[in-house]
Amino acid sequence: MAIYNYKGLDKSGSEVKGTVSVEGMGAAKARVKSMGIMLLEIHEQSSASVKKSAGITFGNPVSINDLALMTRQLATLLRAKIQVVEAFTALVDQTENPSLKITLSEIRQKVNEGSSLAKALADYPKIFDVVYVNMVDAGETSGTLEVVLLKLADFTEGQLKLTNKIKGAMTYPVIMMGVGGIMISVIFVVVIPKITKIFISMKRELPLQTKICIWISNFLINYWWLVIIGIVAGWIGSKKYLATEKGRSKFDALTLKAPIISEIVTMINVARFCSTLATLLQSGVPILVSMKIVSNLISNVHIKRAIDESRQSVSEGASLTGPLIRSELFPPMVTHMIKLGEKSGELEPMLKIVAENYEDQVNAKLSGLTSTLEPIMMVLMGAVVAFIIFSVVVPLINMNSMAR
Repeated sequence: MAIYNYKGLDKSGSEVKGTVSVEGMGAAKARVKSMGIMLLEIHEQSSASVKKSAGITFGNPVSINDLALMTRQLATLLRAKIQVVEAFTALVDQTENPSLKITLSEIRQKVNEGSSLAKALADYPKIFDVVYVNMVDAGETSGTLEVVLLKLADFTEGQLKLTNKIKGAMTYPVIMMGVGGIMISVIFVVVIPKITKIFISMKRELPLQTKICIWISNFLINYWWLVIIGIVAGWIGSKKYLATEKGRSKFDALTLKAPIISEIVTMINVARFCSTLATLLQSGVPILVSMKIVSNLISNVHIKRAIDESRQSVSEGASLTGPLIRSELFPPMVTHMIKLGEKSGELEPMLKIVAENYEDQVNAKLSGLTSTLEPIMMVLMGAVVAFIIFSVVVPLINMNSMAR
């Protein structure tokens, strides 16, 4: 079955648009005509056509929330002993996201033609990442696809909650910085020039801090475009520098040492490592493949390197924890519990315990991050405002005392 977009005229002569999901163009035309619509235009919709019609898009057109919901619905349908092709037919009918709807339709067609589900999903890497595809492949191989999909839905929802928690913790500081920056800019551009006229008319020697304040005000008024260019150039330059191996290595090393954020960065990466590895192993994915996938998901290059060395160690028949301990990037409790899991043959449950523990700690740290950053930002903004006031008030007081 495929999805067709149509445009036509109803019985009143009004233009109508819609979609139908049928087998073949002939069936699509017949379906539209049976609805009492005079057909003007009809064409098959594909994932490529959706991208073109959407114009410029930012990020993935399919959200993690949409993906998690679809995964859980698919697992429920398969548990009800519904065939994969029929399950995808139901998903296409009830999915609202246009990109996901078309993608599911194309996947259904490929599976109907004999492709495995994992192979069909792999054709859409922007929606279904390597973790998703490999877990589905393991589920198909072991005959436990519905169980794996439920685990995958839980895993996807867990990643969504963590992402939302991080965004929520950073929203308030970003808003504070934006509002504070605008207010201070207004003071320099609008207020300071009016006061400067008073200083000039008095023809008095001004304190150094007042001269600095006036210079900043004049610079912002006369060279505001240069400030914008500098910000844009700095942003582009930093992104290009971070794209290099040296730049990324230095930045990631800094995040592991910086106050406040270093502990959170370590916790997030450890939680992601343990959670993903546990989910993959429980789904039947071989440990070497699982560690390769996990390594690709870790953003910090130093932690990623430690995981790659650990994978090499496992491939040589040695312990998983040796390289992790030597890297000194994984907390002792984590490596100790993983080591116990290896010895007892209970690695997956032990990884799950560590992941849940660190996810709870991440949530607690992120909840406290706003309360930690708020006073710091208030002090910094207060210091800037105090500098401006001090620069303006002191010369006015001096002039007033001299006038007396």
